[in-house]
Amino acid sequence: MDIQALKFFRAVAELGSISKAARELNYAQSNLTAKIQQLETELQTTLFYRHNRGTSLTDKGKVLLSYTDEIFNLLDEVRNVMNDEQTPKGPLVIGSMETTAAIRLPLLLSKFHREYLSVDLSLKTGPTEQNVQDVLQYELDGAFVAGPIEHPDLTYKTVIEEELVLVTDSFHQPLSSIKEIQNRTILVFRNGCSYRARFEEWIHHEGVIPDKIMEFGTLDGIIGCVSAGLGISLLPRSVVDKHVKEGFLIQHSIPSVFGKVKTLFVYRKDKYMSPSLREFIEMLSNERLLVNNATLV
Repeated sequence: MDIQALKFFRAVAELGSISKAARELNYAQSNLTAKIQQLETELQTTLFYRHNRGTSLTDKGKVLLSYTDEIFNLLDEVRNVMNDEQTPKGPLVIGSMETTAAIRLPLLLSKFHREYLSVDLSLKTGPTEQNVQDVLQYELDGAFVAGPIEHPDLTYKTVIEEELVLVTDSFHQPLSSIKEIQNRTILVFRNGCSYRARFEEWIHHEGVIPDKIMEFGTLDGIIGCVSAGLGISLLPRSVVDKHVKEGFLIQHSIPSVFGKVKTLFVYRKDKYMSPSLREFIEMLSNERLLVNNATLV
């Protein structure tokens, strides 16, 4: 199978137009058309529907696109293996939940950056569900997510067990029952956040229906709005300890069955492990980073 034809096919699939793909790749449109027709003839199937707005994938085209992504990832892996000098360098993209990035990772990332100056380290924050998908799609080299995670293509290391607490503004009375939040607004991250899922699981179990659910994109936004009395939230104790000590928040313990969450570092089993990722995992395994009386383990 012609690799260039697959490259043209993927470009057309992603851009939705042969003419756009030709401009993007700096090839004549006729060359792309001929290569795709050649591919369709070889596979004895139609890969695209042609219409006035451009092209769209057929069912067979969607199947080929998934294999095409795997083929190009494998080719990249072969190149990496052939060029591997065992020296950590180049890009390393790590994903993380925002709470973990804010509290648990600064010391680790700073140490790694100091020791491996040739590594272009970057951190992308997002909810667990998105981070897992990005690792599976090769967009992240690895990610810190909330467990449990069960997937045949992933392996993981347990990093820490977080304790979740309910947080309210500093004027709130101590809670004697979860029923007392019946008419309160709950403040959460967007769908895909494991802490949000745990919060919703808990209140559903207790038969509590919140007055309103408000989504936020940042940890600072949630903490600021909770302290202002807008609503309540469920967050790791390590995240809110400082604000509790300063008198901006009150934390309330919740049942341990809902209040314990393991943080995992996940990465693909089948992906070539670059020297940079290998050293990052090694440092993660060896470091003992004390944060609020808890240690990365």
